[in-house]
Amino acid sequence: MSYNFESDAIKAFEQLLKTEIEYNVIIYIGVKPNFKEFHAHSNILRCRSEYFNKILSAKNIEKKDEKYVVKCPNISFQAFTVILKYLYTGHIDIEGKVGTELLDIMVASDELKLEQLTKLAEDFILENHHQFLRNDPVGTLQIVYYNKTLVNLQEFCLETICFEPKILFNSDKFINLPAPLLEIILKRDDLNLAEIEVWENLIKWGLAQRQAHYQDVSKWTKEHFDHFQRILYKFIPLIRFYEISSDDYFNKVKSYEEILPKELRDDILKFHMVSGYKPTLDKFSPRSPKYSLINQNHIVVFSNWIDKKGKITKYTKNIPYELNLLYRASRDGGTPETFHKKCDNKGATITIIKIKDSEKIIGGYNPFDWDSSNKYKSTTDSFIFSFTDRMNIKTGKVGYSNGTNSIGCYTNYGPVFGGFFYCNDYNTWTINSSVTYTTIDGIPTGNFKTDDYEVFQIVKKKITKNTLKKKTEIQKIDQDLNDELNLKADKISEEDREREREREEKKSSSIISLFKKTK
Repeated sequence: MSYNFESDAIKAFEQLLKTEIEYNVIIYIGVKPNFKEFHAHSNILRCRSEYFNKILSAKNIEKKDEKYVVKCPNISFQAFTVILKYLYTGHIDIEGKVGTELLDIMVASDELKLEQLTKLAEDFILENHHQFLRNDPVGTLQIVYYNKTLVNLQEFCLETICFEPKILFNSDKFINLPAPLLEIILKRDDLNLAEIEVWENLIKWGLAQRQAHYQDVSKWTKEHFDHFQRILYKFIPLIRFYEISSDDYFNKVKSYEEILPKELRDDILKFHMVSGYKPTLDKFSPRSPKYSLINQNHIVVFSNWIDKKGKITKYTKNIPYELNLLYRASRDGGTPETFHKKCDNKGATITIIKIKDSEKIIGGYNPFDWDSSNKYKSTTDSFIFSFTDRMNIKTGKVGYSNGTNSIGCYTNYGPVFGGFFYCNDYNTWTINSSVTYTTIDGIPTGNFKTDDYEVFQIVKKKITKNTLKKKTEIQKIDQDLNDELNLKADKISEEDREREREREEKKSSSIISLFKKTK
């Protein structure tokens, strides 16, 4: 019989941390004058952290009063307080922590080689990064951008900002955004913001920078314009002025024209005044958001649903699929003919529909080709889904097919799921009751209007160099295992031959045989 007194042991270690009895390690967190001193026990640190084990094993480690001295200048004392308790007790409570606090914990955990804690923090941040960005977009972006360990989070955060720019641009902290980060965002083609709004936000940011105190531009002197031009000079080439209407240019840009290069001003004037004129300084194509109805977060969810992984955060670091836009009803025309022309024979697809005048999206996944065979296809891998709030992936629901009449491929219709969920025309869909798919919340019934719908091709991502490296390593391991098995087989064969020789010897010499039995 065994007994588990784990909780008592944890309490004892937690008490040891609090009382600091016979501590022999002094840890300085941060830098003077804002550093903080922590006390700990070397045995626990060395057992729990590769980082501390390496430092405390060094022969030339600094000592003070016979105690080891460790300095960690790049870690915040708030994060280290949480981590030190984790090292002693194995427990950590991340509920209630704001995004910047969790990012600090993640960065510190990575530096201290605490892989389990780093992974825990990263998964939690990826699952909740949208809310963290809403609470503190500038602080979150700064930590993510300036720490190389958070590279997996960078694109997630940037795509979220580009998909929903008001998170950043409507924030009171937007004016505190560092210039390098603003430059990265303004360079992106998928920034989902009208170009005149991009310009207005740039002006707002510029006016908030040091010494740009004069808000009334009509009273500016040449010195004021020169100073403002120096603040914004690297951002001016990133504005796509030719996407700004003549009215907006006159009302919102012209008053600041002095900060633009003369050659650019002349070219913009000619563009607005001369019919058919093609700009000579137009370096950028119009901004084109990669996705208009969804963002990167939805792709994570779809990937997990496609592979039936269950938990929506299974794929957060390495999403296995890409979505290529094949068809957008508002762009390509909402006829069945156009749908089939754009989508037939393109492999697996996902259809995304936005319900009119709402933030609700619904749709379905077809693992087969669309075609014009006028037949149904059956599978248990197809599904329908709904998000009652497309800005919140946690509202997502999925229902899989039972394997009968899952996908309808009919010339006179667009996408058909189970014979009960189909497109009538560009902005009208019909959903009736059906037993083909599991019933889920958020799916409307009857005829309903939509703002738009899109069809994306699902493409399996290509194997990266790292993946190939891992595959090669696995193959090498397999080969080594085969070699080992072959060696074992040869050894076994040799042993069989040896046993055969022994049997022959037994037959020829009963004395030896008896002797062996006696032995």
